[in-house]
Amino acid sequence: MKSNQSVVLIGMPGAGKSTVGVLLAKELALDFVDTDVLIQSREGKTLQEIMNESDYLNLRRIEGEVIAEADLPGYVIATGGSAVYSEEGMANLRRFGAIVFLSCSAEELRRRIHNYESRGIAKAPGQSFADLFAERQALYRKYADITIDCDGRDLQEVLQAVLAALSDRQA
Repeated sequence: MKSNQSVVLIGMPGAGKSTVGVLLAKELALDFVDTDVLIQSREGKTLQEIMNESDYLNLRRIEGEVIAEADLPGYVIATGGSAVYSEEGMANLRRFGAIVFLSCSAEELRRRIHNYESRGIAKAPGQSFADLFAERQALYRKYADITIDCDGRDLQEVLQAVLAALSDRQA
């Protein structure tokens, strides 16, 4: 990969974007950034605090602004699960490189996420995990250049699958 190209990871909370992202950055000798951290740094608050003080739509708006303004060539970028609600933000991230969807089934995510209600997930009040999952799947698939099925795979297997898909895309 060229050193100014980025890899953008999208997917549901709990899919492994941040964890896989750090490992991927090491493998590709790129910097790593988590857009949730960029949001928290800009706002001086956690994602949950932002939602507690306003609502989930405000968090999505802030997230959209942050990723639309981001200048991140040469990074592995782990996005928040709701980044895909911002067309402008996703168009900006696409400028930097491939968008990789880390796809997990709802069942797998339920096994991984134990703090769904307190995690700072941008969802409508009372929206069930199943409804949120269904709503986002189409958006993830819309933006993905590469989709990696993460079910039944450990971190190393997901990492190898991402590296192989990126290599195939370069060829």
